Amino acid sequence: MWQSLQGERICLTPIQLEHAPELFKIWSNQKVTEFMNIDSFCDEKQAREMIAFLQNLAKEQKALRYTIFHKEQAKIIGSCGFNQIDTPNQHVEIGYEIDEEFWGQGYGSEVVQQLVHYGFVSLDMVRVSAKVEPANKASIHLLEKNHFQYEGTLRKVEKSKGMFVDLCMYARIKYE
Repeated sequence: MWQSLQGERICLTPIQLEHAPELFKIWSNQKVTEFMNIDSFCDEKQAREMIAFLQNLAKEQKALRYTIFHKEQAKIIGSCGFNQIDTPNQHVEIGYEIDEEFWGQGYGSEVVQQLVHYGFVSLDMVRVSAKVEPANKASIHLLEKNHFQYEGTLRKVEKSKGMFVDLCMYARIKYE
């Protein structure tokens, strides 16, 4: 059911255990994980455990995580995917993180465009949403640039790094 997705400069491939060393480098960067609901990783074993967890969610068709490959450099530059898949309600929630070295170069937009297209066309979803902390201005800008609309703030909705945080809800609807 899950396929690789091809963008102009990136390829999204279902996450694999052999991606752990490169993803560990990204997930251990505090700037990258600042707005993620995980602490920065300290050991590559944590990356392998996370990948195994994500693969199990994919087998259950509850989520799907991709590794982001830079085509020209043949290098892993992040991960992204569907954090939640609600097939009966035709709704997916997306998430993404990119290696700091590749920030501000349009890779995030390319990732979001691939996920939205796959969600609407291949998965036949009606709604694609994303939740983002209010202080994560770069992610908010990325979502707005890609035609996601702000729907409101969920107050103290998720525990992240030992504290409850607010999350802004953004979404795109297939027919808009």
